[in-house]
This record gives sequence, structure tokens and C-alpha cells, in this order.
Amino acid sequence: MWRNIASNALTLFIVLLLLAGGVIMWAKSQYTAAGPLDQAICLRVESGSTMRRIANQLQAQDAITSRAIFRAGADYSGRSAELKAGNFRIPEHASMAQIVQAITSSGRSTCGTELNFRIGIASAEIQVRKLDPAENLYEEILSFAPGTDTPPARYAEIAALPDLRYRVVLAEGVTSWQVVEELKQADFLTGDIADIPAEGSLAPDSYEVTKGMARSQLLAQMQERQQNILNELWPQRAEGLPLDTPQEALILASIVEKETAVPAERPMVASVFINRLEQGVRLQTDPTVIYGITDGRAPLGRGLRQSELRRETPYNTYVIDGLPPTPIANPGRASIAAVLNPAETDYLYFVADGTGGHAFSETLAEHNENVARWREIEAERNKPDQ
Repeated sequence: MWRNIASNALTLFIVLLLLAGGVIMWAKSQYTAAGPLDQAICLRVESGSTMRRIANQLQAQDAITSRAIFRAGADYSGRSAELKAGNFRIPEHASMAQIVQAITSSGRSTCGTELNFRIGIASAEIQVRKLDPAENLYEEILSFAPGTDTPPARYAEIAALPDLRYRVVLAEGVTSWQVVEELKQADFLTGDIADIPAEGSLAPDSYEVTKGMARSQLLAQMQERQQNILNELWPQRAEGLPLDTPQEALILASIVEKETAVPAERPMVASVFINRLEQGVRLQTDPTVIYGITDGRAPLGRGLRQSELRRETPYNTYVIDGLPPTPIANPGRASIAAVLNPAETDYLYFVADGTGGHAFSETLAEHNENVARWREIEAERNKPDQ
């Protein structure tokens, strides 16, 4: 009798175990299966939220089929404690696993209304845009130049939104003085800036910030990112470059940055300056002369005078040998990479070609022909309309 009872109990245990395994397999398939969401949505994750609260939000929006499976899957994957605050786009038919991944990974918001503070070469611009989650496209709501334009009437209303996201975008080639001056116009940031960061030390990039963040903290992030880029790229440099330190690479990269706006040209422009340094030929580049005149505080706004090209300053590369003492702007990663691994050419000269790019040449005679061609193009463009 006891043997039968034991046998039945064992059988029951095995059945229950198989059932439990089946339930687990079913739950796992539900967790990774396509979800019921017919149209993409923006999911707002408040600071201090829990997976329980997010599961309730998702089920209320018909984005998941089971709150229990959603939470169990997040717990089992070890992601429950990695929940990030922000606005996240949840695409149509996203699985519960994909949703958990989206709200626990980078922490970078991917949805909602975003204020972009863009610092460009000539000026700054505030652009407010909102993502249409269904189309996955941003729609511009308003834009204006802070400190110059009167903010649109809607700006105060938008700035008061509790879930508004903020981003500061730094263009390649801006100077440190420009960055500091423009950040003073960012009314969502706080605090004074004690000193202008060293020229070239700020990484042009996109920075997600929070309202009330200290300006000095943002500048520190920009400096850290630029140093990390240098630390990564300097060991990967080509052999035999006439550059002894990462700082010298940064100086030359800033010159390349100011000389061309065509990304594909950077390695060739870099090769011209590398070749000149190797041969002991002066760099003779206008942007360094301009920096010596303006200290990077504003665009020159006119052509260089012959007297300025002859004037001896630490930045006049028509007069001095080698590199100027500091960078002349904040170069981006691509310009730094181009300087450390330039194209292999024999070019020593380049001049504008009328298309937005440059014509390169190996000899002075070829260069003079290209210059003459460029002057013809300029003259044609400057003709008064008939």
C-alpha cells in the first residue's frame, strides 16, 4: 500500500513538474512574442517608477498581454533594478522583452518633446521638436535665436512641460569662447562659468542634459569626452607623423576642421599640412591668421588684409614655422582621426574649386592654375545681375 502511495506521489510530482515546466515555457514564449500594440506609443517613465507601475501603464495602453509575465521577465533577466527615467518610443507589436530592453538600457530618451540648444559657428539656435511615435518622425514646433530673437509665445508654455527633454548640440569648429557665451543664453542651465576652457578641449557632440544642470558640469562632460577621443585615437596613429604629442594633433585637427566643411576631404587636407610639416614648409593657412586677430571671439566678417597676412603673431602661419601654440577651435572626432591617419598624397596646396570643396595640387604651378580658375569663378559670381 505504502509503495503504491509513494509511486502515485512520485507520479504526481513528475506531472506537476512537467506542468510547471510547461507553464514556464509558455510564459517565456509570451514574454518574447510580438505584443498587441497596433500603433507605436511614447511611454513616460517617471523618476522613482517601479516595474509594477510601468506594467500597469503598459496594460492600460494595451501594449502587453500580462502584467505578471512582464514583471517576472524583467526580474528573471535582472533588469528590474535598471529602470531608467525618461520618454521611450515603444514600436508597434514590440514584445515584452523588447520593451524591458528599451526602458532599461541606455537611459537616453527616444520619444516626446525635445528642446535642442544648438551652438553653431555663427550663432546659437533653440529648436523645439516633438516625435510622432507612429511615424517615428520629429515635427518642429518652434525655433529662435536666444539672446537675439524674442521667444515665441508658446515657448514659456513648452518650457513648463514636466517631461520636456533638453539637449545641447555643439557644432564642429566652434571656439571655446563661443561655447561659453552661448551657454549663458541657455535658460534651462544654471551657474556661472569661472574660466573659458582651453581651446580645443571641448568635444563637438550632442549632450542630453537635465533642467537645472550646472553649466560648469556640462563643460566638464565636454572636456572629458574630448580627452577620451584623444586617448582612443592617439595610440592608433600612423607611424612617422611629425606630431609629437596629442596636443599637437589637436592643434592640427582644429586647422583641418576650419579649412573644409566636406567630410570626405578631411584626410586629404590633413595630408597637405602633414606634408608641409615634414618638408619644413610653412602651413600658410588663413584660419590661424584670423584666430590671431579675433582670439576666437567672433567671425572676422571680412577678407584678410595683406597687412594682416604679413603681421607677426603666434598664430600667423604665413610668418611662423610649424604649428601655432594652441588649437584655433574645437575639432570633432573625424578631424582628429584624419590628422592621425591622413591620406597618403604628395599634395602641398589646395584652393576652393567652386563646388564647396577644394582642388588639390602637388606643385606651385598647378596650384597657381587652380587659384586662377577659382578667381574666375568668383568674378563670375560677383557680376551684377543683368
